[in-house]
Amino acid sequence: MITEPVTVVITPMRRRHVRSVLRIEEQVYPRPWTSALFLSELALRTTRAYYIARVGRDVVGYAGVMISFEDAHVTTIAVDPVWHRHGIATRLLVALARESLVRGAQHMTLEVRVTNSGAQDLYRRFGFAPVGVRKNYYPETNEDALVMWVHDIDSPEYARLLAGLERRVPGDTVFELKAR
Repeated sequence: MITEPVTVVITPMRRRHVRSVLRIEEQVYPRPWTSALFLSELALRTTRAYYIARVGRDVVGYAGVMISFEDAHVTTIAVDPVWHRHGIATRLLVALARESLVRGAQHMTLEVRVTNSGAQDLYRRFGFAPVGVRKNYYPETNEDALVMWVHDIDSPEYARLLAGLERRVPGDTVFELKAR
């Protein structure tokens, strides 16, 4: 159990990170994405952005977003179970929001399992609100997805919300958002 604040580095996902990402993916999802799927997403640089969270040399989480005109769709977000409740997902979602803004998005959307109240709470803190349900969206469990949106992420109010969320995360965050 990790008890002290740590420094988390958020950096663009690269091919070399996929093996570590898959290790987390297989722990947290009943039907994990494949290496080929992650690699195909990484190749779509004009419409996709994927980030990893690192503590030291260890990948502890990852997230991705697809940009389509003024809308940003969160495609995936996951944190190694050992690192749950350490603000890793918050940091990753901040990175996705920032990247979405840089690419001209005004709104963000995502789907989340109706039973995943922890993730829903996180998304609500970011201003996401439920707008509907996709029946049997997750075929491996026949579970419904809650569709959530947040609008006007390009507003000064949303910038203040993001800054406040960042300030409340324990430890330090280093954002290396530009591709190297």
